[in-house]
Amino acid sequence: MDIIQEIIKDAQSKRQRIVLPEGDEPRTLKAADQLIADKVADIILIGPIEKIKAMAVEFGLKNIEKAQIIDPKNNPDKNKYAELLYELRKKKGMTPEQAGQMVEDFMYLGILLVKAGDADGLVSGARSTTGDMLRPALQIIKALPGVSCVSGAFIMFLPEGSPYGTDGRMVFADCVVTPMPTTEQLAEIAICTADTAKNIAQIEPVTAILSFSTKGSAQHESVDKVIEATKLAKQQRPDLILDGELQADAALVPSVAATKAPGSPVAGKANTLVFPNLEVGNIAYKLVQRLAGAEAIGPVLQGLAMPCNDLSRGCSVDDIYKLVAITCNQAIAQKKKA
Repeated sequence: MDIIQEIIKDAQSKRQRIVLPEGDEPRTLKAADQLIADKVADIILIGPIEKIKAMAVEFGLKNIEKAQIIDPKNNPDKNKYAELLYELRKKKGMTPEQAGQMVEDFMYLGILLVKAGDADGLVSGARSTTGDMLRPALQIIKALPGVSCVSGAFIMFLPEGSPYGTDGRMVFADCVVTPMPTTEQLAEIAICTADTAKNIAQIEPVTAILSFSTKGSAQHESVDKVIEATKLAKQQRPDLILDGELQADAALVPSVAATKAPGSPVAGKANTLVFPNLEVGNIAYKLVQRLAGAEAIGPVLQGLAMPCNDLSRGCSVDDIYKLVAITCNQAIAQKKKA
């Protein structure tokens, strides 16, 4: 059984309620139908009820009737969510009238369902940008205690026979959210990514914080940041197998590691890569995806107090299906910690 099937099986065993705020988006609707059929998650769709039902008939979807469908413009629970939003944002100057207007927005309503405990997680992005989802998520759900930034990780499934990663699996971050993390934020990203590797990718994380330098081979303020972030992450989570600063080849290739970083517990064995900034991370995952033929699942948003995940607008039905299953596993893992 491959890792995705394991993730799906885990989701089926402890079915979670996942809200899809883009309920009238065709790929999302098709993925929802299959998720319901496979009993992966209990699905909540946000959008015009009659339109969603008509689309289900048009596409021949037999299971959408089992989903909960909420029309944000005609929601009988509007006042409940408006009051919640007002209480959360009144110190920022929000008025009750503004809250009433905002809960008619599909994304804000979806996030509020998660915050209120009426859903266990959210997946969006087939039609919306990362910012469209992340903005209300940070306003309403906020980051985990002790976490100052949210980051995005991709689970990378390498081609069969690849010598890298664990059973062909690696985790890359941050590839999505924080353009230029501080030293403290980079340490947080490393810790969150290691947890994603363990809880979602189901590998024992061996985490490398990457640089263009290995163990003092170059000097620059950006190298200094990686060195300090590595120290901080080790202090905060001494249980993790983590090291830096490492060049990519030293992190991945045993023969290079033996020369560049002898004695490192990570060099030559890394399965979890943390990039020094967003630019590097985003370029790296796309290069590995396209040139190496890897499958990139995600991004999994890390650091939020409740699971909300973002898709690429070029996603497929299968991408949505898989990310919902991953989001279920995130929700299960967070409930275990609670």
